[in-house]
Amino acid sequence: MGRSRLTPEREAELYAAVLDLLREVGYDALTMDAVATRTHASKATLYRQWQGKPELVAQALHHHKPVQVADIDTGSLRGDLHAMVSRADDCEMERDCALLRGLVRAAHDNPDLHQALRDLFVNPDISGMDVMLARAVERGEIPAGRPALAYVPHMLIGAFVAQQLIEDRPPNRAFLADYVDAVVLPALGV
Repeated sequence: MGRSRLTPEREAELYAAVLDLLREVGYDALTMDAVATRTHASKATLYRQWQGKPELVAQALHHHKPVQVADIDTGSLRGDLHAMVSRADDCEMERDCALLRGLVRAAHDNPDLHQALRDLFVNPDISGMDVMLARAVERGEIPAGRPALAYVPHMLIGAFVAQQLIEDRPPNRAFLADYVDAVVLPALGV
């Protein structure tokens, strides 16, 4: 769908409103009517830009990321991973963790949301991580056949989710940086 009718500023405004509404009412109660009202846009405008609520939500999440994983290149894998896990401040990470937990629950019951999240939010980061890891292999930091290469996204997503579950507190940058050094890098042989 053509997004050219909206300026980048207007698109950012719409995405911010979507995320605010998600935090306020959750995915199930979020409606295109509510987004239209909050943003002073018509529903027709929203449907011209996005196929529906799942795509709009996934695009809003993707847009919200301060840095895309594919854009991170510090010259070392450790530097790249630390830059990746420190993209957001701790307060933002806590809010985002709660938001993502709600969306994961909603995705279990909504295949369209599940697919939109995979296509527009998760897969771009996994592709970016693949590029990051390939650069590390090319630099000789990681042996090419290292089995853990296939599981880096699982390890990082697992850490993000597990801290809340195990320790009853949201993840923060210090925890994720320690996790990278203690778990991810050793698993990769770095």
